[in-house]
Amino acid sequence: MNLFAETYELSNGVKIPRLALGTWEIADDQVGTAVRQALEIGYRHIDTAQAYGNERGVGEGIRTSGIKREQVFVNSKIAAEIKDYATAKNSIDATLSKMGLDYLDMMIIHNPQPWAEVNQSDERHFAGNLETWRALEAAMQAGKLRAIGVSSFQKPDLDNLIVNGTTKPMVNQILVHIGATPQTLIDYSRDNGVIVEAFSPIAHGLALQNETIKQMAAKYQVSVAQLSIRYAWQLGTVVLPKTTNPAHMQANAELNFTITEADMAVLHQVKPLDYGAASSFPVFGGKL
Repeated sequence: MNLFAETYELSNGVKIPRLALGTWEIADDQVGTAVRQALEIGYRHIDTAQAYGNERGVGEGIRTSGIKREQVFVNSKIAAEIKDYATAKNSIDATLSKMGLDYLDMMIIHNPQPWAEVNQSDERHFAGNLETWRALEAAMQAGKLRAIGVSSFQKPDLDNLIVNGTTKPMVNQILVHIGATPQTLIDYSRDNGVIVEAFSPIAHGLALQNETIKQMAAKYQVSVAQLSIRYAWQLGTVVLPKTTNPAHMQANAELNFTITEADMAVLHQVKPLDYGAASSFPVFGGKL
């Protein structure tokens, strides 16, 4: 099975490759090499964000890869702090300029709340998210974006855009891994025609330290990373593992095994993982 050729169709007909290279915490001066290596291996979906500080390098990697632009699905994210139309519009143009690209295949709202409020505030910024969403809709109408979506949006956040926006979100990129499977949100997104993307499918590397996951990987004679990515894959998500190691990029795409329904159920019940030092990040329950 060639995972690189596997795609989902977004609600507007755009095809999104199911396996992507995530680039969180890859430095701007290193990410270009990682992107070129991933594209050479066969990846056709690259994920970045304004907040990552590496859009320039990602764009350089894509432009110098030798792969035709139309063959690569490129996604970035509007900074979580941006909650107004004008700033969002300008940030989209700035991203395109920084990346040296004429268009992005998709752009999404990075979080319904500014990062400083995550896990600290009940304010969901419905009005502000609608303004940012309007800017994304306008950019898509202008041909700057082929698709638009959101990240870490819960049911009320999705409903706000579904009810009040002109376009329904096409993806919801959320934390999904063994030990963190928000099945209700996955189902709700899917029931509303929203494709789910799984970020941090290896739990920021912490899955490698979990005995239950390690034993299950040994049973299938695969690595913990492969088991973790396959788990998210079988949940029906687009999966975004991050690595700068070409050997790991290759291995992450070698998922020619199937986890049984019984074993999926066991993995589904794995208790929340201890993120250790990474627990300070808002996406893992921490606070800025």
